[in-house]
Amino acid sequence: MSEEVAVGKEVLSHCNKCKLPLAHIIVNMKTKTTIGKVTCKTCDATHVYKDPSKVRAKKKATGTRKRKATDSIADLWLEAVSKSEGQEKPYSPKAEFTTGDIIDHSKFGPGVVEKCFDGNKIEVIFRHEIKILMHKL
Repeated sequence: MSEEVAVGKEVLSHCNKCKLPLAHIIVNMKTKTTIGKVTCKTCDATHVYKDPSKVRAKKKATGTRKRKATDSIADLWLEAVSKSEGQEKPYSPKAEFTTGDIIDHSKFGPGVVEKCFDGNKIEVIFRHEIKILMHKL
């Protein structure tokens, strides 16, 4: 026995605004059996019906700022150097660094600490590449 779909009935749809499969009210039908538009009961957004079983989950952002595809590593390095303050420190895995520090690496040259994570790792933007280095060992 199949459930009837019609205008005014409740249906589960993927909400574009909430980014979740939620209860929606059918607003219009494309055909007698095909749902057209729906309104989310949570946020009141009206949009095209999306079958939640056919929507792929997107990866969650890691919290780092988004970089433009057109940004080169050299541009990122220049931007980071212009924002950072303080003296340049020689790099050593035994030294402690914080975000924004300028370091001088014997192999990669000058770089800026973009972020610290896992307690003992830093992401450093060098002129031609981005590296993950150890610190506080």
